[in-house]
Amino acid sequence: MLTEKQVRYFSDWKEREAIAEQMLPIIGRLYRDNDVVITIYDRKLVHQSTIDILRAHRFARQILENELSVRDTMPVLQAVAKLDLAPARIDIGKLTVRYQAQAGNLDIDEFVRQELKEINTGHKPILSEPRDVVLYGFGRIGRLLARILIDQTGGGNKLRLRAVVVRKGSEDDLVKRASLLRRDSVHGPFMGTIKVDPEENAIIANGNLIHVIYSNDPAEVDYARYGISNAILIDNTGKWRDREGLSQHLKSGGIDKVILTAPGKGDVPNIVYGINNNLLNDDERIFSAASCTTNAIVPVLKAVNDRFGIVNGHVETCHSYTNDQNLIDNYHKKSRRGRGAPLNMVITETGAAKAVAKALPELTGKLTGNAIRVPTPNVSLAILSLNLEKETSVEEINSYLREVSLEGPLHELIDYTNSPDVVSTDFVGSGYACVVDSCATIVQGNRCNLYVWYDNENGYSCQVVKMVDYLAGLKLPVLPA
Repeated sequence: MLTEKQVRYFSDWKEREAIAEQMLPIIGRLYRDNDVVITIYDRKLVHQSTIDILRAHRFARQILENELSVRDTMPVLQAVAKLDLAPARIDIGKLTVRYQAQAGNLDIDEFVRQELKEINTGHKPILSEPRDVVLYGFGRIGRLLARILIDQTGGGNKLRLRAVVVRKGSEDDLVKRASLLRRDSVHGPFMGTIKVDPEENAIIANGNLIHVIYSNDPAEVDYARYGISNAILIDNTGKWRDREGLSQHLKSGGIDKVILTAPGKGDVPNIVYGINNNLLNDDERIFSAASCTTNAIVPVLKAVNDRFGIVNGHVETCHSYTNDQNLIDNYHKKSRRGRGAPLNMVITETGAAKAVAKALPELTGKLTGNAIRVPTPNVSLAILSLNLEKETSVEEINSYLREVSLEGPLHELIDYTNSPDVVSTDFVGSGYACVVDSCATIVQGNRCNLYVWYDNENGYSCQVVKMVDYLAGLKLPVLPA
């Protein structure tokens, strides 16, 4: 016979599950009809399951020190749905907490109306017409970029992935490309449906027709043949990294901007989204999204330097193995990388510490860095050993970084965890540039060690897409302010 407490817990669960199920169509309708993205403390609820919604509410306990219930957020969501909104990101967690704090001075509909008055102006397209995107290369990063872009299609008036350009591998190349997009050993199955259209030589993913174009020369692709114009091209091959090489993409017509998913050489601007966006201007046509490690460490370094000042330091990265290493021992032009990646820790170089100076000139010459490739397929860990201008404590620096992850200009980049049991696989799929592991923080006077996790595939890909959004003019207002 069940105890009273067992009955109470299970009844509570069933009730909350039912409420979360009722939230799904409201969240979906707001996204499709109004391009409104609903979040809870920056966790996106669009395209999520009932369980995902409940887990996102559970996450809020890290911030609020108690769980935020769907019983509280559902009335807020319903009030949001009554408005005729322009495109935006709306955090119903923060709205709920603000509503509770005002202690009934306003009814919930009036409160939400006032909080969202700047976007309660009727739906209007974000762009006059969808912006074309082309992927040049379709490897690990290329396929993740495709997944993210498809997921963000919404009502179809934003970014549209029009084509991927690859070298033809075999007669069944199209089927194999579609299969690799459909199934991923690290990130799991594609969330949606995929089929191929042999007549168009295209992949159809969640209704998006994506041409697969075969070419060995970026300057010879006839994009006009596919109706592609004014496109943003993302080169994720890494084959060309300087201006001369990347400029080949601009010669064939149809391409307006080029983004490289690797550190750029020469005068190519290296961008860490959210840090030096001032370099993303209309006068420049070629950009680099820097490296995954640079994107992971720069936001935390900026936050720490702004508050405590950094005298100097060292960055050590435990990085998952990548495709440029050998599975088994064999010749490799670089030292150590010829040894079997799944079997060894491999000391190698990283340019991330020097690359920091391109995004944060104030740290020029202050950091050294190195990397160890480790036998995991994804998720890496950066250890920031810093000497600060001011003395601090574990409690002070963690509290500060927690606040930075919630509010202010870096909250989209930095996530925060206070769990003592997290390991690398817990961060597979993280869409943040980095996650501060507060339980690992070490401080002694003005010396501190910060441990920063990052999904070096998906987190980096999300940063790249944010760059594309910015270039396309798709930066949504985030409310409540």
